[in-house]
Amino acid sequence: MSLTPQGPSTSDGQGRHGGGGRRRGGSKGDGPRRRRRALRWSATVLSVLILGTAGAGYLYYQHLNGNIQKGRRDIGDSKASKTAPNAAGQTPLNILLIGSDSRNSARNLQLGGHRESVGSPPLADVQMLIHLSADRKSAAMVSIPRDTRVEIPKCTDPDTGKVYPATDDIINTTLARGGAGCTLATWQNLTGVYIDHWMTIDFAGVVSMADAIGGVDVCVKQNVWDHSTPTVRGGSGLKMTAGTHKVKGEKALQWLRTRHAWGSDLMRARAQHMYLNSMIRTLKKQNVFTDTGRLTDLAEAATSSLKVSEEIGTVKKLYDLGMELKSVPTDRITSVTMPNVEDARNRDHVVPDGANADKLWQMLRDDVPLDKNGKNDKGTDAKKKTGKGPAAKPASVDASRLGVTVQNATGTSTEPAVGGRANAIAQELAGKGYAGAGADRTAALSEDKTVVRYPSAELEGDAQRVAKALGIPLSAVQKSTDVSGVTVVVGSDWRTGAAYPKQSAPKAGDLPSNSDAINGSDTKQCMDVYKVYQW
Repeated sequence: MSLTPQGPSTSDGQGRHGGGGRRRGGSKGDGPRRRRRALRWSATVLSVLILGTAGAGYLYYQHLNGNIQKGRRDIGDSKASKTAPNAAGQTPLNILLIGSDSRNSARNLQLGGHRESVGSPPLADVQMLIHLSADRKSAAMVSIPRDTRVEIPKCTDPDTGKVYPATDDIINTTLARGGAGCTLATWQNLTGVYIDHWMTIDFAGVVSMADAIGGVDVCVKQNVWDHSTPTVRGGSGLKMTAGTHKVKGEKALQWLRTRHAWGSDLMRARAQHMYLNSMIRTLKKQNVFTDTGRLTDLAEAATSSLKVSEEIGTVKKLYDLGMELKSVPTDRITSVTMPNVEDARNRDHVVPDGANADKLWQMLRDDVPLDKNGKNDKGTDAKKKTGKGPAAKPASVDASRLGVTVQNATGTSTEPAVGGRANAIAQELAGKGYAGAGADRTAALSEDKTVVRYPSAELEGDAQRVAKALGIPLSAVQKSTDVSGVTVVVGSDWRTGAAYPKQSAPKAGDLPSNSDAINGSDTKQCMDVYKVYQW
């Protein structure tokens, strides 16, 4: 039986067949039309799919942004200036990473113990500055031990308005004084390093991030068990045999929290540096962008785990930061701990080790690499990096008519202020024609570096001229609302002499011997276990 109509086909002259008859394959003119209809239909379906996927992607992006908690960057009385740009106009990037010991959630309590701590403000038990060089070719991770006694500035809680007066205490208490912005302000005052952002993470966040990464290799030289002993209570619970192990989840948190088994907080910082270096090496080997499940897990973990300063409170900005860090070769990443000595007031605490700590802070301020692996790295100052120093501004009045206040800030955490320094420098200025120079005998300050401050733009040239008269570099001239006129703050770097001492520029990799430096490419690092905690 034939499936085609019988009889001749007729045409209306426009390629359309009459008489209802149609060949099985259609006419020559029908094929292109059907193909065009099919293409139009395919394009429509594809457009719907693309729009639907984009909509879902946008909603998921908004979901991730909604996960991120944010807070004020700086809530304290802090003074720090950004490092001058290099010849290409680039500036360093500094991020303060803070590990909170909060027990104010069921999960954090389960992971951290100590039920009596529930409801108490969290402490900043881990504090680490991540420094990315201006050219993004090197990086540093710098820890300050949690029991370091420092000067903490006045801080104001941005949510409640509560004011915490300036005090002298260990640095881990800063998080409880209004939030991470107070920790940042304390670091800025201690180091003179301008810190762009902060990030905080709690116990539960560490666990979820460790799981999302898929594990990190760590090493111990002896079997370790960090547990309570008859003489020392507490412990992280970390238990593993000698050798290299991949840790994730709660085991990773135990590694990062272990202190007793390593012998001290200083060794805990080393273990944390080893973990982070290993984590960076692990992430560099992974290509999560080809694994949707892994990428989603990482995105969820990161955005749900972190609280960040508000300027970086989006997925895109966090992603961009991650990509900048990932671009640094591992052999150009250096982990160090602030050089420190025992606190004379409390042997359980430490204080910055004077000149050695100052040298490290200067390297960060001047963006000098902490490693020696760069091809063209040299010690440099702001003048060499930009090709010229700060431009001198015209003075507003004659030197003899300018009022200049001199403050004595030569005291440090280990040495008292040198008596009479403000008066001595005021007299030196008077001898150079500054008849209006006088000592401020009421100020009780502590500054690592000597600076000249001025309150408004019209006095900038006057402040620069005062700095020049004393031999102070123009890079140390700062605008500040904390002064009412040109003010010379004599820091601990100028404890003697009438002329400001010449400062030698630090060289790449020339670190203090007690900074416990570890290179990011070193895969042979392994922790020694304190004998009491070996099994």
